[in-house]
Formats: sequence, C-alpha cells, structure tokens
Amino acid sequence: MGTVSSLHPVGAAWQQVTTVAPAPPAALLLGTAAAALVLVAVPEVWRRSRHLVTIAHEGAHGLAAALSGRRLAGIRLHSDTSGLTVSQGRSSGPGMVATAAAGYVGPALVGLAAAVLLARGYAVGVLWALLVLLALLLLQIRNFFGLWAVLVAGSGLFAVTWWASAQAQLLVAYVVTWFLLLAAPRPVLELQGLRRRGRARSSDADVLARLTRVPGLVWVGLFLVVTVGCLVLGGSLLLGRVA
Repeated sequence: MGTVSSLHPVGAAWQQVTTVAPAPPAALLLGTAAAALVLVAVPEVWRRSRHLVTIAHEGAHGLAAALSGRRLAGIRLHSDTSGLTVSQGRSSGPGMVATAAAGYVGPALVGLAAAVLLARGYAVGVLWALLVLLALLLLQIRNFFGLWAVLVAGSGLFAVTWWASAQAQLLVAYVVTWFLLLAAPRPVLELQGLRRRGRARSSDADVLARLTRVPGLVWVGLFLVVTVGCLVLGGSLLLGRVA
C-alpha cells in the first residue's frame, strides 16, 4: 500500500501531462497573445521579462554545446539581462559554430515546440517540459543572480503545474508560449542596434563572423529570419486550434 501511495503523485502528474485539453475559445487565444505582447512591447515591463529570454538564450547555448560534444563549464545570468555560457573544446569547428548560433534562435525554437504541443492539446505538457528544462539549466548555473532567476521562474511554473486549476494552467501555457514567440525577434533587433553603434564586438554574430568568415550582419539576418519564421508558424498553429 505504501508503494502505491508514493507513486500516486507521479501518476497524477503524468495523467495531467498526457491529458488532451479541449480547444480554447478565440477570446483566450487573443487575450493571452495580448498579455504576452504587453510583456514584450512595454519598455518598463520588458526590462524585467527580458530575463526570461536570457534564460532561454543561455540555455540554448548550453544545450547546443552539450549536443555538439563540447564540455559545458557553466552558465551565468546577470541582473542587466546579459548572460554568459562557457564551454570547453575546440575554439573553432562545427561544434563551436552551433554553440554560438543557438542563443538568439533558442527562445523562438522553444516557443515553436511549445506551440506544437499546444496545438495538440498538451497544455500541461508544455509547462512540465519547461520545468524540466529549467531544472537541467539550474545544474549549470554558476552565479547567485542566475540561481535566483532560474529558481524564481521554476518555482512559479511548479506552483502552476501542481496547484493551479486546469483553466489557469491553460492560460499560463498560452501566455508563456506567445511570449517566447513574440519576444524572440526583439533581442535580435537590439543586437543590430548595438552593433551599428560599435558596442557589440563580442556578440554571437561577431563571434560567428570570425569563425565562419560570413559577415556578422548576415548572421543577424539569419537570426531574424528564424525568429520571425517561428513566430509566424507558431502563431498559425496556436490560432488554428480554436473552439
């Protein structure tokens, strides 16, 4: 009896993850998109919500480094919304290129993956998937602010997945997904603004330019194409599933 009892919360969580939610009404889709747009478009709010993009950005660097065979040495997140991912391995080659290229497109790709799950009705699955990613990222954080930022984001997601109502979970899943999709292009535009003023000589685009001899502006353009493409595709998936 004790074994069954101890497994019950896990079974309940798995049932939540695999349960298909009904198609949301158009008002919910548009309302959550509007809420996410506020998080991106209002400067005072963006200064805070941008930390979530940085978490996804640095997490994407770390994942690309691990998948390409590099050794991940740690991730730092800073209070000015910047971040740093350190990996060890060859200073050039495909692994280094993949690692440098992953950051700016990472939030958009995560948002697109979340949109695919939402389009299939797995709203709680989106929240748990993000929670697992945050837990893995937490293991690589190497500074106090980064630890605090990931713990706050993870604690909020855990509270929603564990205690919130099904309707609240649906709302949060859609807001987070819309936010990732809508937010991803903005740092790319900010990057080019900094590059134009000569203030981003060590940016991902400039690192890639040195690694590949492809101009940094081309890499910025590629980042923008990927992030906007994910927004269009992910948005169409979300809007295509309406009650």
